[in-house]
Amino acid sequence: MSFQEVQKALRPVLVAIPAVGLALGFVAYLADQAGWSSWIWSAATLPVLAVLLAEIVSSLRRGDVGLDIVAALSMSAALVFGEHLAAAVVALMYAGGQYLESFAERRARREMTALLSRVPRKAMRHRNHELEEIDVEAIEPDDRLLIRRGDVAPVDGIVAGGVTTLDQSALTGESLPVRRGVGEAVMSGSTNVGDAFDLVATRRAAESTYAGIVRLVEQAQRSRAPMARLADRYAIVFLVVTVAIAIAAWYLSGDPIRAVAVLVVATPCPLILAVPVALVSGLSRAARHGVLVKGGKALEVMAQVRVLVVDKTGTLTEGRARLTGVKPNADVPPDDILRLAASLDQASKHVIAQTIVAAAREQDLTLSVPSDVRETPGEGVAGNVDGREVIVGGIGFVTRSLGVARSTLNLPRREPGSLVSAVAIDGKVAGVIMLADALREGTGTFLARLRRFGVERVVLATGDRPEVAAAVATGLGLDAVRAELTPDQKVMVVLAERKNGPVMMIGDGVNDAPALAAADLGVAMGARGTAASAEAADVILLVDRLDRILPGLQIARRSRAIALQSVYAGIGLSFLGMIAAAAGYITPVQGALLQEVIDVGVILNALRALRDEPALRVAAAQPAEPLRTAPGVAGAGPQQRLTRL
Repeated sequence: MSFQEVQKALRPVLVAIPAVGLALGFVAYLADQAGWSSWIWSAATLPVLAVLLAEIVSSLRRGDVGLDIVAALSMSAALVFGEHLAAAVVALMYAGGQYLESFAERRARREMTALLSRVPRKAMRHRNHELEEIDVEAIEPDDRLLIRRGDVAPVDGIVAGGVTTLDQSALTGESLPVRRGVGEAVMSGSTNVGDAFDLVATRRAAESTYAGIVRLVEQAQRSRAPMARLADRYAIVFLVVTVAIAIAAWYLSGDPIRAVAVLVVATPCPLILAVPVALVSGLSRAARHGVLVKGGKALEVMAQVRVLVVDKTGTLTEGRARLTGVKPNADVPPDDILRLAASLDQASKHVIAQTIVAAAREQDLTLSVPSDVRETPGEGVAGNVDGREVIVGGIGFVTRSLGVARSTLNLPRREPGSLVSAVAIDGKVAGVIMLADALREGTGTFLARLRRFGVERVVLATGDRPEVAAAVATGLGLDAVRAELTPDQKVMVVLAERKNGPVMMIGDGVNDAPALAAADLGVAMGARGTAASAEAADVILLVDRLDRILPGLQIARRSRAIALQSVYAGIGLSFLGMIAAAAGYITPVQGALLQEVIDVGVILNALRALRDEPALRVAAAQPAEPLRTAPGVAGAGPQQRLTRL
């Protein structure tokens, strides 16, 4: 066990010793045993002073100089000059302040600690028609696990049997449970609040979503914010000023008790208490809203963002094609065109084929089993459905299969970047199915609200074609659009925008990782985003919603403001107290009590960062605007182009 761990474990004892000593000393004083009371108060002070001196030596070896030195000086000076009661009060107040700080930080970390405490250790695995309990580290992909009511899913997987209800609130901040059926994915860390179900593992425990989140939380807890390091530098200045005022008070008045009072009133400084409590409170609140911030440094930068550079596919848009309409070219009803095309596409693994199948099922169309299926990879598929010859695929593939010229078809105008899949039935082109990548719900509202949080400039950076990017940007009020960018060109866009202020980059793919790393604040979309983007980012949105960054921004700004308020108020009040003590208006005992009042007030103020402002609760609950579609084929960035056109 390290010295810091031992010191934290001893904090309750260190509070009890001076508390009991003060009480016994007062009893002796009231019994006309003033000599004994002085010895008792001194004895109660020494254990706290000894631990404090050991902590100072340990800090100095690490190169850290803090205001604990002032506390040691005040206790030592009080003992030397016979202010035994003041020494005991300082000891109690110092030990109590340290204990209060520990309590405040534990409370501030509660959401983050809750994430770590939920890590499952055991799992029930099906093996040879029996159930066996195993360590989660022994789970392999394709293992079939039993997830009982109340169990936390130990790995990412797919529901293999039954319909389950999952509580994902600890991961995503979503308060409502979600339902998952057979074949649907389950995120590790989700709690089963419904009936037991079977889960087929898709990843090992160490590679699962929840394990990655836990690693990020641990990293965030170990980090120190620039503001905290700045506080250390302020602490050195404050130490020098405190000692100088104490020496001047002694020299000018000839009374060493005034110097003791100055040292006492400056012990301990709220500067070292307020910053970590406020920032850790902010990290904890952000985690509760599904925004995982990798430490205090990122939280501080988040509070000062002025420019947003945002990716298109998978960020502004959902990153997958959706059905936008069926345009008949003959006397075949649109529903029949979609049903026959989807029935045939069941035999294809192409992403567009699967999109058409999903769209038909969403409309509750009854699909038939195709026969005599012939697929040309990347172009289209032909076969028989309900006795009818059906061809589905790109326009070129369908016209070549039928032996007709494209110019003879009455095709609808295709929007930039949209996808058209033609459908032929019994030797004739029956119509086309229109697909497009949909803008995320509330994108326009999100960008408008983002500007109210101090973001002055929004830039779209995408690998898509200029006409696609321009179509997406229509009506969104963007300040600039940069298209056909390679990953290194996205980095240049981020660097160029720095002249306008701190830059936040939001992305989700491998090609976004360099830009995320180059930005002042990189934000990765969704806990299931690529490992590269999550590693490069400073902030992870645990729920795949773009507007979730809004409460994160407000929490960051509020936490930083509260930290600064606490620092300025605490330092100001301590300085006024030192001046009063130097002038002889405050005795050492009064100074100790005054400083403890200041410390308690500072910590309580810092804990305000744990509460959401009413505006934040309203913003988090506000419904998004209706979905609208934007051109752009799912995944059609510089890394991938769909060929079935």
